[in-house]
Parts: sequence; C-alpha cells; structure tokens
Amino acid sequence: MERRIGRWASRPRTGRNPACTGRAPYVHVPGWSSEVPPAGPDEGVRFAGDVVPASTVNHRNLRPDTDSIWLESDLQCLMITVKFNISGLARTRIAPSPAFEITSWLRLAAANRRHPILGMAGSAARYALRDPDVALVAAVMPPGAQGYVLDMLTPRPDAGPWHRVLAGQLDAVSETPIEKIAEQLLEERFPDGDMPDGVRRALEDGGFARRAADGLRRFWLTALADQRKGLEERLSADLAARAHLMATYGVGHVLESLHPDLDWAPEEMRIVKPYDGAGDLSDSELVLSPSLLGWPNLHVQVCDPLDAFMAYPVSATGPAPKADTGLSGLIGTSRAAILRDLAVSRSTTELSRRHRLAPSTVSYHLSVLLEADLVSRTRQGPVVRYQRTRAANALLRDRR
Repeated sequence: MERRIGRWASRPRTGRNPACTGRAPYVHVPGWSSEVPPAGPDEGVRFAGDVVPASTVNHRNLRPDTDSIWLESDLQCLMITVKFNISGLARTRIAPSPAFEITSWLRLAAANRRHPILGMAGSAARYALRDPDVALVAAVMPPGAQGYVLDMLTPRPDAGPWHRVLAGQLDAVSETPIEKIAEQLLEERFPDGDMPDGVRRALEDGGFARRAADGLRRFWLTALADQRKGLEERLSADLAARAHLMATYGVGHVLESLHPDLDWAPEEMRIVKPYDGAGDLSDSELVLSPSLLGWPNLHVQVCDPLDAFMAYPVSATGPAPKADTGLSGLIGTSRAAILRDLAVSRSTTELSRRHRLAPSTVSYHLSVLLEADLVSRTRQGPVVRYQRTRAANALLRDRR
C-alpha cells in the first residue's frame, strides 16, 4: 500500500487539500509499502529503493487512503486552478464519456496493468491491440498510472444516448486539426523527442486523427461493446445520484464530492496534480463524466474552454464481474454467438437479422473471425456467405 506523507496529511480525513501558495514541486515516490521500515535518523527513509532525507518525512501524518506519497519540506504543492463565474457554473452538466472509458481500458490493456476492481483487461482487449490503428493509439498512451493522455482522444461529450455521444466523439477525434495533434504529441506527450516511429509517420502523413478514431472504434467493438449494458448501468446510477445532489444542494456541492484531490471555493476549483496548470471556464461549459474503467483517477481537461470536461471515479462500483473462461471470454459475446450460428453458411444480412445487430457491426465481427481463420468466406452469386472452419469447431469443443 502506498502512502502520502506530509503537509496534506494534517487535513481532515476527507483528504481535501487547502489552497497553497507558490508553485514548487512535491515529490512522488511510487511503490512504498507500509511494511518497509524507516532508515535511521541520519540515513534517510527508503521508499522502493529511493532514499529520501529523513528530515523531509513526517512519520506522524500517514494517510492510508491515497495512491502516492507527499514529502514534508519547505516545498509547496502543484495544482490545476480553474476559474468560474456564475454563467460557467450554470452551464455545468453531467454526462457519460464513452471515449474516456475506451481510452482508459485501452491504456490498461496496452500497459498490461490490472484495474483495481475489474482486474486485467482480458483476452479480447489483447486481441484488439493487434489492429494497427488500435496499436497506434496504444503507442501514445503513458506506460504507468500517471502521465499525459492526449486531449484529442477524449473530446467533451455531448448530451444524448451512448451510441450517439460515442459517434460524435469519434467524429471529433477524426477531425482534430493537425496543429493541435502536433502540439499535444510534441510538447505534452513526447517533449524529449522520443516519439515512436509509427506515431511520427502517422503525424507526418496527416493520417493520425483518422487512424486514432478508427482505433478507438475498433477497440470498442472488439473489447468493450459486449459489456456496454453493464457499463451504462453503473454510470447511469452515478449520474442519477449526482443529479439528485445537484438539484438538492447545488453545483458546488457536486464538485466537492467528486474526488479528495479537488477543492471547491466560490468561483475557483483547485485540483492537486503532479504539475501546474490553469484554466478559465468563465462563460464556458464544463461536463462532469463518471468513470468506471478509469477508476479511481480524476482526469482533468480544462485548458481549452471549448473542450472542457472532467472524468471522476464512480461513487459506487458494485461487485467485480466474474471472469468468463469460455468462448465469450476469449473472443467476446457477440462474436461467440455469431460463430456458434455458423454451423451452416449465412450472409451478413441474415446474421444481422438473427442477432439484431447492425450490418456494419456484423461485418466487423466477421472480419475479425476471418482474420483469425475461424470462418471461411464463399460467394454465391451476388451474396457472400460465411461458415465456421475446422479450427472454429475445435475451439468450440475446447471452450464448452
């Protein structure tokens, strides 16, 4: 378990941080366990192999409920400060962000990291990473739990049903100006110039935005679409609870309740982060999006008032879903159902009708199965028909 040590530990157990003056950095040392004994008073304290001077550590102020450590010293904190006015507050709304859920799960899959509640991303997500466009998005993800995710990948969500919001976000990703992409890649994500060759080529040939949108779409269809109902239910429950809070106590109360690292004062919001930042959302819209797949992090995107949103961890996650070790767990529920239905040859139109899926969705699933050599394709006049292969029959027997 990791700890925070120092200045903020003297705050009440809510964990909210006071306003701090100055902009000196704090020290974050991941991986410190409470079982690691402190070194002698003159040696310093050892945190995961890094020795920190003992004089900087306040051992009396340990906090077990956070994901990093703070070192007591004459240093102050870094934070994002966001200005509001009455007009901006009045335009604050809550809505899910499908794009943020997709990028959060893709980030875990790319780094082979475990979600604190849901576990590993699973075989369907790992399979999706084989797609070149999905791999392109994965290549720009930070490797650890901290780090900058390109703002262009998580556009502010519009109001509406999930499928329409996702379609709008993917359109926004694909239409991102090349200048904005270059700025986010060169100045924010890879400031040292160590950009992967594939990312650099996509940036230089102008195809990055289109391919990023396609990668997010394909990752969604391959790794997450089958879990859409459960995901929407979790997020909708949180949205309903926040809407009730907003109606009863106001926007300020909702903002204060989002995360321990967020402080709300009249006309100003302060969020503790490992970097400095500032935003002005006066007369601008801010969207608050609950997140299950990004839990327990607070994601802040406020530099551009026209694209301002925050993703906060859902307040109630419920039990973790059980792992599916059958065929559905390997290739996804929809593809497993289609594969079982192909004991005889069928067309895309027929499968679309039988499984109540859009023809484009069926076509995508069939393309994945075809690439994996699980279905064969034959043409009968103007109609293309698909049927299971011997490899698929063997897989079905093994995964019963």
